Amino acid sequence: MLKIEHLSKIYGDKKAVDDLTLHINSGEIYGFIGHNGAGKTTTLKSVVGILQFDQGEIYINGKSVVGNPIECKREIAYIPDNPDLYDFMTGIKYLNFIADIFAVSATDRKERIKKYADLFELTADLAQPIAAYSHGMKQKLAIIAAWIHEPKLIIMDEPFVGLDPKASHLLKGMMREVCNAGGAIFFSTHVLEVAEKLCDKVAIIKDGRLIRSGTMEEVKGDDSLESVFLELEEELC
Repeated sequence: MLKIEHLSKIYGDKKAVDDLTLHINSGEIYGFIGHNGAGKTTTLKSVVGILQFDQGEIYINGKSVVGNPIECKREIAYIPDNPDLYDFMTGIKYLNFIADIFAVSATDRKERIKKYADLFELTADLAQPIAAYSHGMKQKLAIIAAWIHEPKLIIMDEPFVGLDPKASHLLKGMMREVCNAGGAIFFSTHVLEVAEKLCDKVAIIKDGRLIRSGTMEEVKGDDSLESVFLELEEELC
C-alpha cells in the first residue's frame, strides 16, 4: 500500500529525516511515534506530497508520489495535526467542496456526510461557518472530509488531539473499518497507550532515523510501549 524507500529530507545542515525505509501493507494500522522534532511530520508531509524530499522514493499502490502525484492523491486522505480549514465556508459547503474535488457522486456524498456527521454529532452545526467551530469540531469536520471519498490510504498527524473520548472511540472504530476493507492507516501519535492497543505495527523514530519497527509484539515484547520508547530514548541520548 505505502512504501517509503530510503527517504531523506534535509534542512540546511540538519537531516530531518535520515534514510528512512518503511512499508505499510493493506489491512494495517501503522503507528509512528517519536519525540517532538523527531521527523514524524516531515515524513507524513513528504508522503502526501506537501514537502519535496532530497533522497529516496515513496510509492502509493506502486505509484511514485514524485512521478504520479495526482494519481497518488486520489487514493489518499491527509489529516494534519492542526487542520487549517476554510473558515469562511460553512461545514456543509466545505464537505461538498472536498466531495467535488474527488468527484464523489451526489448520492454517495449525501449518504456519507449524513452517516459521519450524525456519528460525530455535528449535523446541527454544518450550516454554521467553520470560523465558529471549536478545535474539536474542526477536527471532526476534517475527519469526515478525509473519509468522504473512501480513500485506500489515510495519513494522520496526531489525529486524537482535541477529540473528546466519544469521538476518539468512534475514530478508532472507523480506522479499523478502513483496514478491514483492505485499506491502510499510517498515523503519528504521542498517546502511546492508544498506539499500543490500536496498532498492528509501529515504528519509532529519533532524530530522523528509524530506531525500531515491526509488529507491536516485536517492538514491545513483554513490556509496555511506553517503557520501551523511554528506554530507547535514554539509550540513544
